[in-house]
Amino acid sequence: MKISTQMGYAGHFKESVAEVQELERAGLDTVWIAEAYGFDAPSLMGYVAALTERVQIASGILPIYTRTPTLLAMTAAGVDALSDGRAVLGLGASGPQVIEGWHGVPYDAPVSRTREIIEICRKVWRRERLTHDSDRYPLPLPEGQGTGLGKPLMLIASPVRSEIPIAVAALGPRSVEMTAELADGWLPIFFHPEKSPKHWGASLEAGRARRDPERAPLDIHAGGAVGIGEGLESFRDFARPMIALYVGGMGARSKNFYNDLFSSYGYESEAAEIQDLYLSGKKREAAAAIPQSFIDETTLIGPEGFVRERIAALREVGVTSLNVMLVGSDTKERVATLDKLQRLL
Repeated sequence: MKISTQMGYAGHFKESVAEVQELERAGLDTVWIAEAYGFDAPSLMGYVAALTERVQIASGILPIYTRTPTLLAMTAAGVDALSDGRAVLGLGASGPQVIEGWHGVPYDAPVSRTREIIEICRKVWRRERLTHDSDRYPLPLPEGQGTGLGKPLMLIASPVRSEIPIAVAALGPRSVEMTAELADGWLPIFFHPEKSPKHWGASLEAGRARRDPERAPLDIHAGGAVGIGEGLESFRDFARPMIALYVGGMGARSKNFYNDLFSSYGYESEAAEIQDLYLSGKKREAAAAIPQSFIDETTLIGPEGFVRERIAALREVGVTSLNVMLVGSDTKERVATLDKLQRLL
């Protein structure tokens, strides 16, 4: 199994990149660089590309509504060129509050948009003269729209690779099915080895049934916080604020994908309570309301035997790459955690 981790996106870039360099030397395979509504991810991806040599540099994720399909393709190709073929294009729909509130564009048709974006990106990287017949992304613009002067173009530069890996952060059944059919990687959130197969299994199976047999198997990135050793169980609670944010506050009361997922795991009453508490400003109480069973079963924190068992459970349900948050108070301790994890794989 490969190992990836997410780089913070709230600033402190020099310190964060210095840590990525240390983790790269220790064997980290991929670093995910988020965007949300902070600084843009591609700027930092280019910075990381200049200061690393081996680690894959993945957008984690670029919201599909924020850029045209061709700009997404150009950005990935640019980072791939800067890094000598180490880019991964991570895509996701984000949510209505961010897309409509921050970017001011309608949140519509996320599954079909992602499907078309994947198709267009791959055409761009193959340096085809670009045409695409659809209502959402007509290329070139048809007669009667714009000036009428658009013409099919191809990428001026020659990409380092004619195909760059695409990973999709997908939650809904149709989105996961499309991801299993077309994408190279899948980024689920709150992946639970025992409960996730029931929630997503049918969608993954349906998508894989239509997958091009010449495309490599879907790479599934999941894991959670990791800390290996005796007496570390209290560190599992560090995940509580983030879970509470997503389940309770990442979306409106009537439309919160993460709350729906949490509820589908059998935590219906807890999901409602967490949301009620969080939206009323009681964030600590919301974090405390997360069932301990969920915390224990979705982290890799504990004695070596416990972590081995959780890795085996993830492997058993098809996880191919561990996407983890490394426990440690500083870079040295997080590198040590990575070393321990690698020895268990």
